[in-house]
Amino acid sequence: MKLVILDRDGVINIDSDRFIKSPDEWRPIPGALEAIARLNGAGFHVAVATNQSGIERGLLDMNALNAIHAKMLKAAQQVSAHIDAIYYCPHSSDTDCRCRKPLPGMFIDIGKRLNVALAGVPCIGDGLRDLQAAAAAGGQPFLVLSGKGAATLAAGNLPEGTKVFNDLTAAVDTILAAT
Repeated sequence: MKLVILDRDGVINIDSDRFIKSPDEWRPIPGALEAIARLNGAGFHVAVATNQSGIERGLLDMNALNAIHAKMLKAAQQVSAHIDAIYYCPHSSDTDCRCRKPLPGMFIDIGKRLNVALAGVPCIGDGLRDLQAAAAAGGQPFLVLSGKGAATLAAGNLPEGTKVFNDLTAAVDTILAAT
């Protein structure tokens, strides 16, 4: 099975420093959902791994998160895209959990659920934590410059072998060219 793991905010949808707290605030990055559809068309499964500390912080509740994800899935479906699994960590950075990126817990769980070895799996994010989790899980870190990606690149200290792309569309172009 071919798999790509995506971060959500800044990769699929426009990010906000104040968190995405409702479906009304969720807006796709132009071309991102179509890029997912192209992956699906080439036989890739797509999973999302997203830190959502706003839950623990009380900025949104599970009903709001589920509604946001329902809107994302519906928008994806409208362009013939499919997301196979959405994993999220509801914890803040001061909570000791195995799922919050940069730890690889969500990635490992995705690999187990979909029965995919993560070695070399493209893992696309816009933050250093996304890339660190990908590397720790054995995936191939891809940094997109959308969202917080430009600041992440400027800060440096990227995991070895990180590939850099303007956005999800450009990353998908490279993934598909290699298949």
